[in-house]
Amino acid sequence: METQRVTEYPTSPQPAARSTGGGARTAASVAGRADAAHAPLPDPPGGSGATAPQGAPRRVPAPTNAPVSGAAGHPDPGGGGGHARSTGGDEPVGRSRPEVPGERAGADHDTAPGTAPDTAPGTVPGAAEHPGGDEIAERERRGGDRLRFVGAATRRIARGVDLDETVLGLCRASVPAFTDAILVYLRDPLPVGDERPTGPAVLRLRRTDRLPDHALEAPAASPDLEASDTGEFPLPLLSVSPEGGGGGAAELIEVRGGGPLAEVLRGVRPVFGDASTAREALPELLGPGHDAPVGRRAILAPMRGRRRVIGAAVFLRRPERSAFEPDDLLVAAQLATHTALGVDKAVLYGREAYIADELQRTMLPDELPQPTGVTLASRYLPAAETARVGGDWYDAIPLPGGRVALVVGDVMGHSMTSAAIMGQLRTTAQTLAGLDLPPQEVLHHLDEQAQRLGSDRMATCMYAVYDPVAHRIVVANAGHPPPVMLHRDGRAEVLHVPAGAPIGVGGVDFEAVELPAPAGATLLLYTDGLVESRHRDVWTGIERLREKLTETAGLTRPDTPPPLEPLCDEVLDILGPGDRDDDIALLAARFDGIPPSDVAYWYLDPRAQTARQARRLARRALERWGLEELSDSVELLVSEVVTNAVRYAERPITLRLLRTDVLRCEVGDDVPQLPRLRQARATDEGGRGLYLVNRLARRWGATRLSTGKVVWFEFSMP
Repeated sequence: METQRVTEYPTSPQPAARSTGGGARTAASVAGRADAAHAPLPDPPGGSGATAPQGAPRRVPAPTNAPVSGAAGHPDPGGGGGHARSTGGDEPVGRSRPEVPGERAGADHDTAPGTAPDTAPGTVPGAAEHPGGDEIAERERRGGDRLRFVGAATRRIARGVDLDETVLGLCRASVPAFTDAILVYLRDPLPVGDERPTGPAVLRLRRTDRLPDHALEAPAASPDLEASDTGEFPLPLLSVSPEGGGGGAAELIEVRGGGPLAEVLRGVRPVFGDASTAREALPELLGPGHDAPVGRRAILAPMRGRRRVIGAAVFLRRPERSAFEPDDLLVAAQLATHTALGVDKAVLYGREAYIADELQRTMLPDELPQPTGVTLASRYLPAAETARVGGDWYDAIPLPGGRVALVVGDVMGHSMTSAAIMGQLRTTAQTLAGLDLPPQEVLHHLDEQAQRLGSDRMATCMYAVYDPVAHRIVVANAGHPPPVMLHRDGRAEVLHVPAGAPIGVGGVDFEAVELPAPAGATLLLYTDGLVESRHRDVWTGIERLREKLTETAGLTRPDTPPPLEPLCDEVLDILGPGDRDDDIALLAARFDGIPPSDVAYWYLDPRAQTARQARRLARRALERWGLEELSDSVELLVSEVVTNAVRYAERPITLRLLRTDVLRCEVGDDVPQLPRLRQARATDEGGRGLYLVNRLARRWGATRLSTGKVVWFEFSMP
């Protein structure tokens, strides 16, 4: 490889020999320019030097009392102009050249023609004439070592994604290549983005690292990070105690305004431990009983992020090791700055991940309800840890009459936008379910809502309503994978439900089907991420799901359904490595039903005698169930609610009693207006019925139906 060379001309004490406007140069100025030209560049292990191209004038040593012509940066008339650069093992700069025979291994230069025979390889030309040449070469070598170390260390720090990885990268990069021990303090709490910290600044000891004691006998570590990045250094520099006593480093430090630590942090630049401010600030960081190292064996480096100082790093060297040099302050500044910026990014990333988690959590139910006659379980898996929000959702909504609506949907995409659309559709579905609309009508209104959100807002959805009294289920589908039912005998069946078009297409009618839902059966609603991947199509995945359900049911006793929660975990096992390309939402419903013996149902004409008839029927049902002690309260509330229904109803009213874990009473009529609890005045003839219901019942409510309303109340079982 050919390096760029500097042509040197014979020197002359006469002014006519000067380069273009260069003026006379002394030997010291030549050394200074060489130092300035080479200091920021890495050098080979044997040193560096400038060489002259073939055909260049022979260099003649100048008299000791004659000035030297400054041609260090003069263009080379022979075509090889430019500063001499030493690459130190990195890619060389300049044109390639054939390797010169006899050239010393590891050097990227050759001896210029005409160089004095006693000039040693790897030395700066002219070092014999200038006494400071060896020092210049040594400084250049150290500067190159520092550059290589800083480059490798910053790469190590930049690899960290979260806060702990970033701080760990600083410790692993610094020990033992740059320091024997390190303490990293960060603000507590760390400010996020443009937030302004409130209250006094507090530093918390985030991590310590040190060179183990047994490593003192080992050879000196290379400043190259990649060569020194071996093994763990688990021993802390100092024992950390929450109380800050007992000889340990203080875990929490309050930065007092105007104090020495505040002055160092305000200065931003790293300082040696023997500086006046650092001598007073270090004891606060090291803790009581630990004196700062003597000499320049400690560096206190503030860590400044994008907006403000967010912490401090302390670099310490043992007495057996050479002290820090002035240029090491620049190295410490680079390490502290890159770490602070990495911490800023990690904090912002953590805040975004927290927002994504909170958004997804609020979009999905915290816990599923447990309505009468059905047991529910669910699972949700994001597509990846880095994309924890998506458009998949599930829901279970209790309905009047002990029924429950089961919903699973999937909005296209895995972004915040998809999650926001999913939240709107889920809220709309809950509102429509509260109106007790048929499943096909719910999907129709969801389709209209999706079109209002935008032309490209599309989703698939499955909406089912289970009636535990009738043991029936009504299902409507909008482009969603079909549900699978696991029967009590262990047979898994894919239900035939018309697929329909996805929500958001518009102008499409949805069709609902009514299917039997026998007691002990389990219905699984899911999104396509469970059955579809890059390795298999939807129907292959559905068949695999059916086989998995049959296999799991065979592990239990005959005619005994498998436990619901373990069943959901077994279902997720059909996902192989690399199969999770999409979000997964799973909703499982075990149909228990309500036996006919626990149901009492009557139609009553809206007449004046209806309230008395309702009290008599309720009393007989309670006697049959052995709940006579609830008779007085139930009769009173039934009389109040039925009387109010008779006053306004035009069609027969319904009275139903359900005995489950609670006693539930429901009164339905054809008046859509919902009753409201109010405080009756002394002169009012009515308005006290709901007050009694509110005081005596465990729970009560009113739900509007498509044919009117239902008022219900519950009593705890004695």
